[in-house]
Amino acid sequence: MSEKLHIIGGGLAGSEATWQAANLGIDVVLHEMRGVRGTEAHNTDSLAELVCSNSFRSDDAETNAVGVLHAEMRMANSIIMRCGDANQVPAGGALAVDREGFADAVTQALEYHPKIEIRREEVTALPPQDWGKVIISTGPLTAPALADAISATTGADALAFFDAIAPILHFDTIDMDTCWFQSRYDKVGPGGTGKDYINCPMTETEYNTFIDEILAGEKTGFKEWEDVPYFDGCLPIEVMAERGRETLRHGPMKPMGLTNPHKPDEKPYAVVQLRQDNALGTLFNMVGFQTKLKYGEQARIFRTIPGLEEAEFARLGGLHRNTYLNSPQLLDVTLRLKGMEHIRFAGQITGCEGYVESAAIGILAARFAASELMGEPVSAPPITTAMGALLNHITTGHVAYDEDGTSNEKSRRSFQPMNVNFGLFPPLADGELQKPEGVKRWRGKERQLAKKRLYARRALSDFQTWLDASKLSAAAE
Repeated sequence: MSEKLHIIGGGLAGSEATWQAANLGIDVVLHEMRGVRGTEAHNTDSLAELVCSNSFRSDDAETNAVGVLHAEMRMANSIIMRCGDANQVPAGGALAVDREGFADAVTQALEYHPKIEIRREEVTALPPQDWGKVIISTGPLTAPALADAISATTGADALAFFDAIAPILHFDTIDMDTCWFQSRYDKVGPGGTGKDYINCPMTETEYNTFIDEILAGEKTGFKEWEDVPYFDGCLPIEVMAERGRETLRHGPMKPMGLTNPHKPDEKPYAVVQLRQDNALGTLFNMVGFQTKLKYGEQARIFRTIPGLEEAEFARLGGLHRNTYLNSPQLLDVTLRLKGMEHIRFAGQITGCEGYVESAAIGILAARFAASELMGEPVSAPPITTAMGALLNHITTGHVAYDEDGTSNEKSRRSFQPMNVNFGLFPPLADGELQKPEGVKRWRGKERQLAKKRLYARRALSDFQTWLDASKLSAAAE
């Protein structure tokens, strides 16, 4: 049996898992099919290529669960966070990155690592026992042959949901006499100035006309997939519009925290935000504008947005099929496939959602596999940490329900991809949340912020304790 660790899939989870294991002294073989076979969403052969967005979301480690996860990953020597920090672009309170620079940096780090071998090949079946320890991190775009093999082995009747991609346009084709730079509430984030988004204002009439066009626009049809659900965190704009005329105005097009300097006395009824997509600032993506509109319809409808009348698109939006397991039923608490314990899964295929969540599960899968290969106890981070809470939800924490609303642990109908959030963390201990001295009335928002700060402090302290207690030690890079 091989003493090497084989990792299938070079996305964010696979790249992170490869880096983690190699730095723990494990010889790693990374199998990546791009270069031999492409996907419907990737544009390059680079490892860790970002597809749906360039944002790692909030970098606030004091009051945001995603920011706490960022901090834990940095503590664990994450290659994804290291390359993200090195290639950041302004994005208000979020951490967004230059796509190409980020992917190139991750690819080079893995290619030059002495403990890593990269094989450009498609794996079409579940690996045999003589491969030894394996991590499958093929993500949302798992090739059909491997997806069929996983489905056949697990007995799963469906492994998929829809995911969508937002358009990207050229900055020099945006009318800045209509639009303006501003972050919501002027928030300054990593590498930002408080003016990190381009805002396109709409009047009530313009907004309603836009909604009419979105609803009437011709969409891409996927009849063979029509029973596949959407992930709520990445809904196409036309699906949101179908849920109610005001849905977009209270979602990605909300006007709060923004003032149009061209018309300071006239508050926009709705706002389309564009976020910088590359370090040069020549490309901007349409925030929250995932879509399944046909290409011609996208160009026509999006050019009705004030300021985008002459916009040229570097990439139009699209729709692709995502793949994930019913992990609470199929995986154990260390991400091993039940009945085939030499195989682990990591990343979005486990049912987590988001770039950093995917990479974080890659960290855990690699540490679990390395522990076994080194003869050390396998230890999971406490549920009080962001990684531990996410792992717990994926493997044991989900409560499933049948269509009639009754609880059924074998049901997969209600298990859908999940972003990290404080709702996955265990409650604070009694008395831990105390009203500040001298405060007579503790308002809801202030109380919630205090609660989030306590969650964050507890998480980072417990995660450091877990790292310190681990018998794994990083090898010299």
